[in-house]
Amino acid sequence: MRKSRVETAETRQRIVDVAARKFQLNGISATGLADVMSEAGLTHGGFYRHFESKDQLVAEACATAATNIVATLEEAASDSDVEEGFRAIVERYVSTGHRDNVSGGCPLAGMGSELSHGDENTRAAASQGFRDLVEVVAKRLDPQRSEATESKAVFAVTAMIGAITMSRILTDSDASASVLQQVKQHLDAI
Repeated sequence: MRKSRVETAETRQRIVDVAARKFQLNGISATGLADVMSEAGLTHGGFYRHFESKDQLVAEACATAATNIVATLEEAASDSDVEEGFRAIVERYVSTGHRDNVSGGCPLAGMGSELSHGDENTRAAASQGFRDLVEVVAKRLDPQRSEATESKAVFAVTAMIGAITMSRILTDSDASASVLQQVKQHLDAI
């Protein structure tokens, strides 16, 4: 029996959501398609009914994860004025909760080095995710959006991504927490 278009779209999105989590948790190259499909409740053979390649899935998973982190940050800032909105974004992103939520966090912090080696579509999805993060931060720094605002937003987002990445790498929990705290202090000065 054939699936309806809606069921097919839902299945495809389930695969993308699982892949986004698995790629961030284990890495892109260490995550096999069979693992993704199994966790999605499907057989490996069904993958190619939905995607042309693993690269296509990686690009879509990156886009989905980026959309999710942007929505999370928008929500964090939604009940605040401009200045407090920026602080709320920094508090949500540069946190031990985000550090510890490897599979559900920012794909740029979770898969950045692997994304840089991705195909054109993957890098385009990652680039769009970065631009979207910069946009969220810039709106909260200054709604008038001067060139200086754009520069500060790029710096802030890059520092935030780096803070999460390094805090995940460090084996000493005190040093990891210190990285987060120090970056927050510098971002608070913006």
